Amino acid sequence: MTGTRVPDGAGGPVAESVAGGAGRATAGGRADGAPAHGRVLRLLRGVAYAALPAGFVLFVCLLAGVRISGGVLLVGEVLVLGLPAAEGVVWVRLRRRGLSRRAVAAELVPGPVLRLVGHELRLMASLGRWVARRRHGVAGADGVFPHGRDQAALMYGFAFVCLVETVGMSYLLDEWPFVHAVFLVLDVYTVLFVLGLHAASVTRPHTLTGNVLRLRQAAHVDVSVPLDRIAAVRRELCFSHEKAEGELNLAVGSQTSVTIELTGPVDAPRLLGAPRPVRLIRLHADDPKALYEALTRARTAPSPSPGPLPTA
Repeated sequence: MTGTRVPDGAGGPVAESVAGGAGRATAGGRADGAPAHGRVLRLLRGVAYAALPAGFVLFVCLLAGVRISGGVLLVGEVLVLGLPAAEGVVWVRLRRRGLSRRAVAAELVPGPVLRLVGHELRLMASLGRWVARRRHGVAGADGVFPHGRDQAALMYGFAFVCLVETVGMSYLLDEWPFVHAVFLVLDVYTVLFVLGLHAASVTRPHTLTGNVLRLRQAAHVDVSVPLDRIAAVRRELCFSHEKAEGELNLAVGSQTSVTIELTGPVDAPRLLGAPRPVRLIRLHADDPKALYEALTRARTAPSPSPGPLPTA
């Protein structure tokens, strides 16, 4: 089956994503099945947007001891069970139409939600890599430049404070088992989140591969900068970074040590996917001298010899 490729994060109806037999117009002027699927997707998203805040309100009411009628609880249970089932059916049908898993997920789940979930999964995966002492994205790299050392003490201290708060809340809420369990889960996840941020910085270093410099910070920044777009590189220690249009500050421990000026903008998407063109990047490396010298050598490397001139 031939069809138009669905870009990552696309949220349009299926009729715009799939061509061929499923998208051919029938005698009545409708694409066969496509408008129906588009309406189903819009309905599922509308129900999800309404169910999530409603479920939170219902949870708070139950937690506060408010009496909820059986009919309201029944509707809540139907939504909790029925919505995933309906999305599962749509998932199977879209997969049968030839869409990839990524494209189907983009149809069913809003892009910002997917990016948030992906961020959390990268943090948890970074914890595993940290324990196993394995780094991400360094295979085949010409240069690897760690950048997490100078924030280690701060992150460990923050994690310790969160751990103390977890123990204190567990003691204070011991007489309310349900509330105690909820806060225990949240507190433990907070500790893992903080450790995951540091683990992501340790296991996702900056890399130089061929003609591309890959800059990363924790699990939410991943920017590729072509070397031919770099206008200037300088070692520059900065401790204050004001937000400015077209600038990206990848501070570690509130400091950056290398500044890169670009000849043209490079896109550094925000956490939720919004584009952010930047022309100036400040970053930090554990060994800024090594990063500076590697970039200087890569940018000034001599061109390969064209070989002997042809003879008559």
